[in-house]
Amino acid sequence: MGKYKANFLHRKKWWVGWTDDVPGALSQGATLEEVRENLRDAIRLMEKPVPVDELPEPLPSELIQEVIEV
Repeated sequence: MGKYKANFLHRKKWWVGWTDDVPGALSQGATLEEVRENLRDAIRLMEKPVPVDELPEPLPSELIQEVIEV
């Protein structure tokens, strides 16, 4: 893995953690130590490729695949 800049925010009884380095990697925990470990797990999961053939089979009407231009 690598090094990521993490952000932590304490609100009431929960800590929230995220990193802008991996969009979508967000977690929470009851303690700062817990949210750090949860964020590490979230980053690992976000960066681990999932082979398409391991995804559940969608019904044909549920899946739309197309190329879009941005």
